[in-house]
Amino acid sequence: MTRVIMPLAKPAIAAVALFQFLYCWNDFFGPLLYTGSNPKIWTLAVGLSQYSETVHRSVLWNIQMAASVLFMLPVIVLFFLAQRVFVEGVTLTGVKG
Repeated sequence: MTRVIMPLAKPAIAAVALFQFLYCWNDFFGPLLYTGSNPKIWTLAVGLSQYSETVHRSVLWNIQMAASVLFMLPVIVLFFLAQRVFVEGVTLTGVKG
């Protein structure tokens, strides 16, 4: 199991883990439903969406875009760390023998 199946399934496990992380990271409705109107416990997705509505009744685009980049940064770093496993999975599926 550990010598045959796990090395072959490593790219699939990495893909599922990355998709699950992205789903939880970008989840909006669940945290909004559970946290309600308490801004102290909002997740980043809820806080980022509520930020544009609460600041001076106008959108400060420079701060909004900077916050969006910071929100995306962990996802980008995680993808670059897992990229080697994805490339390995693609090369393994293309090799016959």
